[in-house]
Amino acid sequence: MSAVTVIRLLCAGAAKAIVAALQPAFIAETGAEVVGEFGAVGAMKAKLLAGDPCDLIVLTAAMIAELAGQGHVEPDTIASLGSVATGVAIRSGDAVPAIGDAGSLRRALLAATALYVPDPERATAGIHFVGVLGRLGIAGDVTPRLRAFPNGAIAMRALADANENGGLGCTQVSEILYTPGVTLVGALPGEFALTTVYSVAVCARATSPQLARRVVATLSGPGSAALRAQGGFVS
Repeated sequence: MSAVTVIRLLCAGAAKAIVAALQPAFIAETGAEVVGEFGAVGAMKAKLLAGDPCDLIVLTAAMIAELAGQGHVEPDTIASLGSVATGVAIRSGDAVPAIGDAGSLRRALLAATALYVPDPERATAGIHFVGVLGRLGIAGDVTPRLRAFPNGAIAMRALADANENGGLGCTQVSEILYTPGVTLVGALPGEFALTTVYSVAVCARATSPQLARRVVATLSGPGSAALRAQGGFVS
């Protein structure tokens, strides 16, 4: 019996649930298993540049375009997965705070017992959230309650498992939706909103470039559009 071909994926945490759900389709379409590593986009980009094995990569569209210009991904394979909003989460069962405007958001964040966020230096949502705290003028007040994690999935898992009421999380909506035990309150409001477009591309040093191209087609094509929408990606 021949060994199953493995397609190596470095992937933004925002797309983790979609990749997992499409794994049977990948195998059916290509006969290959997609083995992914998921995390903050900055960390995934760093792994690619450091030489980690990678056949295809999912990052923000801006990062993918930059990597294409540098020769790290194949430009003709770039495909959009859609855009994802940055949202606020609570532990399921906790009281739902109002966050619909700047004043409400400020009060909710000041009242939170803890704030669960992805890496504030390398994760898109984490970087943005720290900026929001500064713009609201409350960074000094809430920084002692800031709990940062390597990526949004781990942050949301920690929020779900917290043994205290009143915590809030902020990360990509897709990561909130696929984490049991947390509930999406809504997207960041108005001037604080952030929508991030994600793209996928085949890496220049892919060991199985043709199979990787087929995975890109499955991940980004019309057959997975409903699944992407369900996971928080908007075309």
